Amino acid sequence: MLLINRVSVRRWGVPGLLCLALSAPVPGVCAASVETGFSPEGTALQLVLKTIVSARKEIRLMGYSFTSPEVVTALMAAHRRGVDVKVVLDERGNHGKSSVAAINLLLNAGIPVRLNGHYKIQHDKIVVTDRDNVETGSFNFSRAAARSNSENVLVLRDMPEVASQYLAHWQRRWEEGRPATKSY
Repeated sequence: MLLINRVSVRRWGVPGLLCLALSAPVPGVCAASVETGFSPEGTALQLVLKTIVSARKEIRLMGYSFTSPEVVTALMAAHRRGVDVKVVLDERGNHGKSSVAAINLLLNAGIPVRLNGHYKIQHDKIVVTDRDNVETGSFNFSRAAARSNSENVLVLRDMPEVASQYLAHWQRRWEEGRPATKSY
């Protein structure tokens, strides 16, 4: 009798478990990917813009120098299409005419901007989109970074675990900052 039970389990148990496993719902799996860009070759700015343009729900940007008209335009376009955009910038590094103009454009478009002067330099340069993707690297959001400097950009796509760590870091800097005000 014991022999019959072993044969039955082997005969029906394994195929039954296999059938059960194959009929179970399979979670969607996205393949993570990494992209790189460099300046002044031109691919760094293109990759930053691609990251912003591809956002569907949320953009969290943190930067040091912020003067890039292309980045400002892309953020405003994302905001117009319903993406929740928020920006935190280094307070000391953004007093020049070009920085003030870029910040005013965002504020006038309804995009919240905070300035963080809590550190000697807030030297972070990141964009987190949709809680899944992270753009980071040496690239400042400036014309000089795109045209004159040797810079790099790294984008990690479909990596929510990494994105959550960057978002937590962004959130701490956001909370330390003070709201930027329009100067015109």
